[in-house]
Amino acid sequence: MGRDSGSGGRPGVQRPGSGSGGRPGIRRPGSGSGGRPGFRRSGSDKRPGFRRRDHSVAPWIRTRLRTAPGAAVALALLVMATACLAAAFPRAVERYEDAGLRRAVVDATAPRTSLQVSAPQPGTYIPQSERESAVSPASMRKAYERVLNVVERPLAVDPAQSMYGVRNVNNLEAAETWLPMPSGLPAQMSLAAQSGLAEHSRMSAGRLPRAGNTVTAATREVEAAVTTETAKRLNIKVGSVIHVPGMQRDPLAVRITGIVAPRDPESAYWTTQPLLRTPSLIRPPTQGGEPETYWLGALLLPPDAAPVLLGTPGEPARYWLLTPDPAALTAHDLSRLGSAVASLESGPGLVKVRDSTDADTSVSTDLDEVLASYAQLRSGVRPLVSVAAFGTGAVAVVVLLMAGRLTADRRRTELALLRARGASLRGLTRRLVTETAVVALPAGALGLAGALLLVPYGRAPYAVGAALAVTLLACAALPLRALAAHRVVGVHGAREDLASVRPSRRRTIAELTLLVLASAAVLALRSRGTSGTSDEALGSGASGDLGSSGDQLVAMAPVLIGVIAALVLVRLYPLPLRWLARPAGRMRGAIGHLSLARAGRTSVSTVLPLLALLTALTTAAFGGSVLAGVADARDRAAVLNLGADARVEAESALPATLPERVRSAPGVQEVTPLSIAYEAKPGAGVESVPLAGVDPEGYARLADRTGLGAFPAGELKASPAAPADGASKPGADGSAKAPLPALASSAVADRYGTHPFSLRLSDGSDVTVRITLVRDLTPALPGTDFLIVDRAGLGTVAARPTTLLVTGDQVSGGALRKAVAAGTGADTDPTARADVRLRSEERARYVDSPLQSGAERVYAAAVAAGSGYAVLALLLALVRAAPERAALLARLRTMGLTRSQGRRLLVLEALPQALLAAAGGILTGWAAVRLLAPGIDLTSIALATPGGAPPTGTAALHTDPASLFLPALTVLLLATGIAAGQAWWTGRRGSVRELRAGDSR
Repeated sequence: MGRDSGSGGRPGVQRPGSGSGGRPGIRRPGSGSGGRPGFRRSGSDKRPGFRRRDHSVAPWIRTRLRTAPGAAVALALLVMATACLAAAFPRAVERYEDAGLRRAVVDATAPRTSLQVSAPQPGTYIPQSERESAVSPASMRKAYERVLNVVERPLAVDPAQSMYGVRNVNNLEAAETWLPMPSGLPAQMSLAAQSGLAEHSRMSAGRLPRAGNTVTAATREVEAAVTTETAKRLNIKVGSVIHVPGMQRDPLAVRITGIVAPRDPESAYWTTQPLLRTPSLIRPPTQGGEPETYWLGALLLPPDAAPVLLGTPGEPARYWLLTPDPAALTAHDLSRLGSAVASLESGPGLVKVRDSTDADTSVSTDLDEVLASYAQLRSGVRPLVSVAAFGTGAVAVVVLLMAGRLTADRRRTELALLRARGASLRGLTRRLVTETAVVALPAGALGLAGALLLVPYGRAPYAVGAALAVTLLACAALPLRALAAHRVVGVHGAREDLASVRPSRRRTIAELTLLVLASAAVLALRSRGTSGTSDEALGSGASGDLGSSGDQLVAMAPVLIGVIAALVLVRLYPLPLRWLARPAGRMRGAIGHLSLARAGRTSVSTVLPLLALLTALTTAAFGGSVLAGVADARDRAAVLNLGADARVEAESALPATLPERVRSAPGVQEVTPLSIAYEAKPGAGVESVPLAGVDPEGYARLADRTGLGAFPAGELKASPAAPADGASKPGADGSAKAPLPALASSAVADRYGTHPFSLRLSDGSDVTVRITLVRDLTPALPGTDFLIVDRAGLGTVAARPTTLLVTGDQVSGGALRKAVAAGTGADTDPTARADVRLRSEERARYVDSPLQSGAERVYAAAVAAGSGYAVLALLLALVRAAPERAALLARLRTMGLTRSQGRRLLVLEALPQALLAAAGGILTGWAAVRLLAPGIDLTSIALATPGGAPPTGTAALHTDPASLFLPALTVLLLATGIAAGQAWWTGRRGSVRELRAGDSR
């Protein structure tokens, strides 16, 4: 039948023992290749020393990534988002802090921030030629360059806005009678030979002044220019000659050759010495009589004409004005900036400046005060942002650790099997680190790149360090958890039910340690506040920087409170489950009992999700309360300043028809007229008390609506027997009329008591009042001194309204201003204008610095990020338990469980933990705010005002109900909604895979 005679068997099949003489289908060691299976001997393929790679075992990392690609992508997204946020935070903080510092320097104006280096004229004991050479442009330029080299970094000077020159300290009287003389006093002139006139001005008429020949102290005539404002007010024209006194010589003639207009009137060149641009009307002090005035202007000489000032009695002085470059200032160099300024004012820098200029040179500036004011503002803002940063950072760390722990729990069987088959802890840890690093390192790099693109400003090392810390934590979370869980080889672990496992001694000690730290942080924050040593902010540069361990502990106070609450709730969690288990067992149906049993069987790994939720809820409640407190403080301060939603005020009486015209404007609901006299003088004293005449009914409604000293309207109404002109005259029966009842502030009531006293008003009329009501605040007048009376009891002139308080939900500023302008006639007569201020505009005035607005944005972003991480923690916990819940529903459906019962089971199972987190978050947030409120002052971030003026009122931290309940309800709804959604989705799918024995995928 076609058998092969040679082989004795089927064709193509080798018989046992034939050929190799061994077992069928098995190649003996050494047969063929003559070596170990999977290896080649040297020289077998004419390539000595090479071994063939065994492809029967797939690489570990590739296998793991192909087995669970979803988990790898989820870890990459988590690491990328966290690294991006961590890297962007320090850059965002640095950006708004630098912007705030630069805004503070710019708003302070050049006269305050410029470094004014001044030296007297060269001494008269040296030869005249040397004196003239000392004030020449070449000598002044050389000294200017040497002074620039003395300025230490990080203080940078803007050369384009810096200048030098010579000017007379004492003003010189001009002999020309055609100059304006308001009081008969002659005009005076200040002569200045300043550099850079051509670069900072453009010609309006004539030409720039020149010094034709060599100018000396004896030169009889020089050329000069004036600005357009000086020429307009002093009647100066091109070709005019102004004579000023000379010293031991004939008067100096100054010929005007040009009129210049500043290119940028607000630049430091013109604002450092405003007299160069705009003349001033000077009023010298007098002893009684009519005040006298005279004009003071500036004549701009060319720099080469500076020596002529030595021949005048004006005491010429040399000066170098150095303007700081705001773009080069950075907040992290604040302490070094202060040191550089102090060195120039009275330190080693001043010694170097004197060596470069003159032994009597002085340096003066207010830049140090500007820096100190900014440092004080930053010291109040930065700790609050640090509180939010610590809270969000703690939640992010918990989520990363939880992700590693949940991954380790999911792979517990796999890792235990590897340990049972001989894998060492070191080798297992190395594999897990490599597996995680392959995913985390590229994700961290992408997150860092995203942060650098989103926030392109700031120092890179801090961003790199933050992203690297996040990446390393993500790489270490899974290996460390696996190392702790599989130190001992074992296939079956003990039960870890939350309701049955007893806490270990180590855990108890750790929880007590955290309790001590939290208590210390709360006590420190209540006693010293968030700003700490703000008075030393500029000198040390560390205030508000949270660089010391004590400051870090204070900033972590809300986080520690959340951690302690989470640990306490985890310990108390089994108690209600045990209390409810027995009553549920007696109820009909198994759903209630089974759901409680399932909730009690939850693993102790629930501690991390609960910790993340409570920390996030505490941070969100604290942060939301801070933001709400800031908004409320600004609203309150705006109302205190205006007294209503809008305020219309004029120096003189308003037209009688204006209230009705304003009432018809869009958004206006009510208008309250006021008659305010700011200079009412009680009795014969010299003190004055602001007095406001009001309509009691409307004003009482306004006070009640604004919450500023509500009172019964009837107690302020004037007696019908009061005279119409407001004077207290005897009646027909010889008795005096009743005084007007008055509402007074506490300070005024303490000074004048409840006895009647008279007031002399600005129109010359008198009115007698008696204080019957005392309130700390009132809408009509801000401050602590005020008197409020019924307008009907004042005289005809005094009762005319000067102010309108406008209330309405949406008052239109444009429409209101248009109505006021039409009603007062300001369209045709500018002198009849009235000032219109809106509460929204007044509120915006308190956000004066980018430091405030930037801190608010970063704080809100941190709170939002913390809330997002809390939701992510909840999702991770629910996704981890999803396969087990799906298998449970599949098995119970084979026993007759309906779909509705399955949904109720999963919802009731998730409800205890969700309720625990929600209730714990509300209580913990409320406790954190109440405990920390005495140490939190929001005034710096809420009510900073331009120029460092004292704010109106203070801003205290209070509990915000929305910040407490909304995040907690969101967690509760999300947990139950996901459980219900999982039950619905599982009911639509088949149950074959869940019912397969041993399949845990």
